[in-house]
Order: sequence, then C-alpha cells, then structure tokens
Amino acid sequence: MKVGIIMGSKSDLPVMQDAADICKEFGVDFEITVVSAHRTPDRMFSYAKEAASRGIKVIIAGAGGAAHLPGMVASITTVPVIGVPVKSSNSIDGWDSILSILQMPNGIPVATVALNAAKNAGLLAVQILSTAKPELAKKMQAYKDTLRAKVEETAAEMES
Repeated sequence: MKVGIIMGSKSDLPVMQDAADICKEFGVDFEITVVSAHRTPDRMFSYAKEAASRGIKVIIAGAGGAAHLPGMVASITTVPVIGVPVKSSNSIDGWDSILSILQMPNGIPVATVALNAAKNAGLLAVQILSTAKPELAKKMQAYKDTLRAKVEETAAEMES
C-alpha cells in the first residue's frame, strides 16, 4: 500500500514534506513528485489514471493559487484524494487555494485539510490505510495516545 504525494510546483515542497515525514514515521511507502494541473495536464492525467494500478491507495495533492490539482486528479481516479491548500506566492492569502479545493461539485469528493497542513493530510492518509492494516491502526492509536499524554502532562504542570 502506497501513498502518492503530488504538488503543483517544487515551491510547494517545504509544505508537502510534512506529509512525507508522517509516512516515514508510520512506515508507509510513498512516492513524491511534481504534477502541475496547468503546466503538465497530460502528466496529471496519466498520474491519476495509473495511480490505482501502481498500488497507490491514497493521493495527497498540494496546490497553491487556483489549486486545481486535487480536484482534477479526483475527477480522474477512484483513489481517495486529500487536498492540501498551499499559501503560495501567487495566492490571495491562501483563501483562493482553500476554496478551490474545498468547493468541489457533488460527485467529485476531495478531503481537504487546513492551509499548509500537509502533516494532517499525512495523518489522514495513514488513518485511511489503517482500515485495512491492523498494525497501522495500532501505530495510529499509539500516536494519538502520545498526543493525549502530552496534553495531560501540560495540564498537570499548569495546575500545580
């Protein structure tokens, strides 16, 4: 089971690297590349069309500006797509990216995380994969237990 991590431009890599880091942390195989909906539409079409046959189970697609990549990929493949709106140099404070990914028409779902939240996209991809891999579900539960423990420690420190 593999996660495909794609982005519209190499300039999105500092944000999208967080998704790759989560995959590494959980031992999930992934690939990462640039696929531009606007500059390389044929590459985007091929990537989306062939993803399932190459073992991709979830696609994380990051894009800034008009942010068409996640929705266009979702329109081509049956593989779940998680969109990461990226606040890029040509975006309107990130809102254009958020709305372009969030406001998909009925029939073409794209799960959408917060602006620049590729880490959450990676975690959501792991959770999706964990429905078929019990050992991954155990790792996710341990991760969440660690988060809970950190909050409880902080609360205890503040209350004493």
